[in-house]
Amino acid sequence: MAQKILIVEDEAKIARFLELELKYEGYEVDIATNGREGLDKGLQPDVDLIVLDLMLPILSGIEVCRRIRQSSNVPIIMLTAKDDVSDKVMGLDMGADDYLTKPFAIEELLARTRVALKREVSKKVTESNTLSYKNLTLNKDQRQIMIDHEEVILTKKEFELLVYLLENRNIVLSRENILEKVWGFEYYGDTNIIDVYIRYLRGKIDQRFSINMIHTVRGVGYVIKDEK
Repeated sequence: MAQKILIVEDEAKIARFLELELKYEGYEVDIATNGREGLDKGLQPDVDLIVLDLMLPILSGIEVCRRIRQSSNVPIIMLTAKDDVSDKVMGLDMGADDYLTKPFAIEELLARTRVALKREVSKKVTESNTLSYKNLTLNKDQRQIMIDHEEVILTKKEFELLVYLLENRNIVLSRENILEKVWGFEYYGDTNIIDVYIRYLRGKIDQRFSINMIHTVRGVGYVIKDEK
């Protein structure tokens, strides 16, 4: 699926030129011609990167960037006709990832676009492999658990059980469900093994670090709940 780039630019010729070049590179492209439209489209979850002009009608590029950053980390490359350091600094302070001063070579914009998108993909992969709860951080790739900068050593099944509980936070998981997902269909033993491993985890994490993490739902199973 092609990555989607939003161009927020009020100069029609520039917007059309960028659209054609980006589409030629294989990106899906959408265009907004003012700040309000750019803000509305920029907050859509399917946008992978925004090319945002500084000088826009209705809302300035700086204001659009500031408002987007309140709820989204989508990469933003800001375009400015002013070769003014203060404008660039303001854009970066508002959360822009990069900037280009007009006129610019399209090759440079394409290169910066590739870098920004690659960086974002890498960040998402890293985030998807990391789970956290309070002061606990679990890295699935490295099979490492850290609490307050101290590593917690778990067995393979203890680790897999904790991952499953963390990935399903706020969902009460039955013993049968846990047995199926963590131990697999090849296991034919009693579901009491779940209770045993929950005790192991509580001993190594809850009790050791005074974290009330794993909750028992009587007659059903277990859950890790976010504190309200």
